[in-house]
Amino acid sequence: MENAMQGIIDMHIHAAPDVRARKLDDLELMEASVQRGVRAIVLKSHNVPTADRAYLVNRVATEKYPDVKFTAFGGLCLNRPVGGLNPDAVETSLKLGAKVIWLPTNTAENHYRKNGKEPSKGVVVTRDGKAVDELQDIFALVKQYNAVLATGHIGAEECFPVVEAARVAGVEKIVITHPEFWVVGMTPEQQADIVRKYDVLLESVYAQPVNGSYKINIPDNIAAMKSIGPEHFVLSTDSGQTVNPYWYESYTTYFKAVSEVFTPEQVRKMTHDNPAWLLDIDQ
Repeated sequence: MENAMQGIIDMHIHAAPDVRARKLDDLELMEASVQRGVRAIVLKSHNVPTADRAYLVNRVATEKYPDVKFTAFGGLCLNRPVGGLNPDAVETSLKLGAKVIWLPTNTAENHYRKNGKEPSKGVVVTRDGKAVDELQDIFALVKQYNAVLATGHIGAEECFPVVEAARVAGVEKIVITHPEFWVVGMTPEQQADIVRKYDVLLESVYAQPVNGSYKINIPDNIAAMKSIGPEHFVLSTDSGQTVNPYWYESYTTYFKAVSEVFTPEQVRKMTHDNPAWLLDIDQ
């Protein structure tokens, strides 16, 4: 699989600087991408905006590799460090070029509940089975900037009313973030249902944290892809953890596994076409 990463787009990578140790920093990630012909990456942080970091990465990449087509993008997680469901933070990030707005991740009410923390201290996205009103301004901004709304670590049951409210508000690009992650807890049946009802994309990732280590998701992900249809998926890694393989090793392993099951056209849909549409870039 020497050319497994040629032209791919990974929409979910953690890199340093961060509040926890990461395998690579932003510039090391850029170098690894350019060396492997990667078209684009999205830098994700649970704690800070990353669009400004992506700008600097792109400036260095352009000056160092002027003939290479590579782009780094940033986003924003609506966690407590940025004020939770904070439309001012969303608008600022989008003006800086952010392409992905994640609903709360590790400070979501659901994440707190599943990890034995006080849920009331987490960021709330639903009340009485409905999306909270605070989301409406965020939906409007995501629509205005043609950005991606990703569901983060909200629960499976919460995803349905939130996605419905986002669709009603006119949000076009919606991604269910690692639905297989135990914190999200979306069953294969629920994944199929939310695709059928709302035509969302499912972002299935390489590994998920379980009890302090990481469980490889690939077999379960492939089963879901076969059942639902690979055209409804985005292949990402959610990599960068020091206990996991390097990002490019994770991606190559994942790519090889899906390539053994699906046609080249189906694999390309998950690794190139769907993420390129989400980020509004050519390939």
